[in-house]
Amino acid sequence: MNQKFANDIQSGLSVAEKSIPYTYFYNERGSWLFQQIMQLPEYYLTGCEISILDTYKDELLDCFKAKKKRFNLVDLGAGDASKTKCLLQNYVEKGVEFTYTPVDLSTSILSALSESLDAAYPDLRHQAINKDYWEAMDDLKQNSSKSERKIVLFLGANIGNFTYKESVDFLTTLKSYLNPGDQVLIGFDLKKRPEIIYKAYLDSKGITAAFNLNLLHRINQELGGDFKTNYFRFYPYYNPQTGELRSHLVSQKDQTVKIEALNLEVKFEQWESIHTEISKKHTIKEIENLAAAAGFTVKKHFLDSKAYFVDSLLEV
Repeated sequence: MNQKFANDIQSGLSVAEKSIPYTYFYNERGSWLFQQIMQLPEYYLTGCEISILDTYKDELLDCFKAKKKRFNLVDLGAGDASKTKCLLQNYVEKGVEFTYTPVDLSTSILSALSESLDAAYPDLRHQAINKDYWEAMDDLKQNSSKSERKIVLFLGANIGNFTYKESVDFLTTLKSYLNPGDQVLIGFDLKKRPEIIYKAYLDSKGITAAFNLNLLHRINQELGGDFKTNYFRFYPYYNPQTGELRSHLVSQKDQTVKIEALNLEVKFEQWESIHTEISKKHTIKEIENLAAAAGFTVKKHFLDSKAYFVDSLLEV
């Protein structure tokens, strides 16, 4: 039993305003479901970021190589690297000397990614790390040559899952593993018409709902829970003032759920919810304030043609 998972579920479901940390979305099934979300037409984030990386791949390379060092492209939460591959292909074709290091908690996804990289880019130097972010960054700090510049990719607007304080803490911690001149390319979803944002989460196929409900399946499988997922309904709502889209699983009836491994009974009233995720939408000014608070310099913002999304390049 994953003790931290057990402790977090115990504390998150034992309070009046129930919640489950979003980090537990990404077991094997959750990671697979998220790959499906990324391919949805309503989920504009993926297409926008791919267009940015494809449009600016050469300009990004100039930034990455500015110190005339070999660089290590460290891809945090790489998944299937569908977005990163447009950079990889371009740089391999140009004969650029670099290493690609995908980091992910999903063993199966990393295994499939390594096989696809070997097949598509036989000359690419790559080494997957099947650990969490900080364990991976610690390994790289201990084992990397100081002559090799680290370029950390944190794509997909994953930073939007954090509160402001958590974002500052994340960037500050990330900076502690980097050397002067190292860079971070971070994807941020930008504020836009609320209906566009809603459609990205209330997709027509219900995959985002299944992604959220998978949290309950995981509790059932790993902790002996008896959640009946059809008794819960996925509901997101967006606040255009704060830019936060908050996701909830709402109980559709009065019910009691037992979780055997925790010796816990959780009572739900009808329409009571479990908070699962924040998806923060930013402004450019907010991004610059965030970078400054964590001690980074903003080198450049790369936007898609609709200004729905931005990849911001930060430097230590």
